[in-house]
Amino acid sequence: MSDPVEQSLRVDLAACYRLVALFGWDDLVFTHISARIPGKDHHFLINPYGMLFEEITASSLIKVDQSGEKLERSPHPVNPAGFVIHSAIHAARHDLACVLHLHTPAGVAVSAQKEGLLPISQQATISLTSLGYHAYEGIALRDDEKPRLVTDLGERACLILRNHGLLTVGRTIADAFLTMYTLQRACEVQILAQAGGSELLRVDSAVLAGVKDAARSVTKGLGGAIAWPGLLRKLDRVNPGYAA
Repeated sequence: MSDPVEQSLRVDLAACYRLVALFGWDDLVFTHISARIPGKDHHFLINPYGMLFEEITASSLIKVDQSGEKLERSPHPVNPAGFVIHSAIHAARHDLACVLHLHTPAGVAVSAQKEGLLPISQQATISLTSLGYHAYEGIALRDDEKPRLVTDLGERACLILRNHGLLTVGRTIADAFLTMYTLQRACEVQILAQAGGSELLRVDSAVLAGVKDAARSVTKGLGGAIAWPGLLRKLDRVNPGYAA
């Protein structure tokens, strides 16, 4: 039986997987969301490789150690590529509870653009306050990539993985999800705006300087918690059962 803290993490993480599927951000079984279990053991939860995101439940999530070894029985394996990226960040950033990585079409498209994310939307201005870039090194299977990944993320909340996709982190699962929602929406808007064929209007740098404080005010200082309860209510209506 999981302790109450771990069980709460499991429920939120399973909900996050299903919300990613609900928003159409999943890529069959090939991306990952992980949650760090508080404590000195450096354990974290990750998806059972092979399950669709819309199927994941709290009890199906797999607990692994820092080396990617399963700490409980599961008929499913752990994807080594998912483990390399997520374990690197969890090992370096003990302040984080969640790492969320996606391969959305809009995210990959922006990641392939030389200028990256452009300051052309309100959503982009928010993401740009805490955004880094990581060069593509192939499918993430090698441990020697970990230090570069960690350095490129730094203390930021968002990372665009060049030619690969998007990654966000948060002190809570809700924070990582809201950060990803904003970054993903900024990428969608950019691709749509570029398709229009006209010169793009960029937000003035003076406005960009005040975005972080303004965003904090809009969320009432709650971060992802401002939207998370409503998202769970929506999930309970359309795809319940994630807490099982």
